Amino acid sequence: MSTATANQTETFEIAGRVFHSRLIIGTGKYRSFDEMKAAHRASGAEMVTVAVRRVPLDRSSESFLDHLDPSLTILPNTAGCYTAEDAIRTARLAREALNTDLIKLEVIGDQTTLFPDNEQTLEAARALVREGFTVLPYFTDDLIMARKLLDAGCAAVMPLAAPIGSGLGVQNPANLRIMREQLPDATIIVDAGVGTASDAAIAMELGADAVLMNTAIAEAQDPARMATAMRLAVEAGRLARLAGRMPKRLYASASSPLAGVIR
Repeated sequence: MSTATANQTETFEIAGRVFHSRLIIGTGKYRSFDEMKAAHRASGAEMVTVAVRRVPLDRSSESFLDHLDPSLTILPNTAGCYTAEDAIRTARLAREALNTDLIKLEVIGDQTTLFPDNEQTLEAARALVREGFTVLPYFTDDLIMARKLLDAGCAAVMPLAAPIGSGLGVQNPANLRIMREQLPDATIIVDAGVGTASDAAIAMELGADAVLMNTAIAEAQDPARMATAMRLAVEAGRLARLAGRMPKRLYASASSPLAGVIR
């Protein structure tokens, strides 16, 4: 089977849930609901994140929840939580209101950088796994913390590429490469910091199983067109990973070797 065919037929799983798209998208920062819907369609994504603390879960007023494609899998997140206790409470609310055990766990440690508090994240992850949640934690690109989160029972790990909403792209490619090599069986989803299509492709080339993004699409001048670019970039990066890139060399290597040349 060719790598192209393999890429089209392979699936991506989270705790038994099967997806074909390796792009996960968000719902915030769009200028209108119509713009969000167009971007979601163009992305081809099958999973969408929802910030539990920023939406009326009782549907008492109109929100993006009323404009989501019903075929999308909702991934609630605990954005805005600064303690394990707060994140656990928010996850419980999400499960009751949205009827899902999926939770993207975020416990922020700093208001300026929005870097995660890894220790509080781990504490919350252990508690939520015990309660039957399928936990996907956002954390710094730290191999040791990744191991601890997986040992705690997390279904996947979500290391950041760069600060949330920064658009800086993958800042520590070596860390992601090491994480992939040391955790070959783990589901790794690069989360936060992607700014454009090449960033998504790089994350996938480094071995990520999927990429989650919001701001890069929502704040683009043309979100639907950027969503299309991100979809293609994730697919291209995955194909390149499957194909196996050529080795890097210090010196040139002729495309047409001299051996066998008629003289």
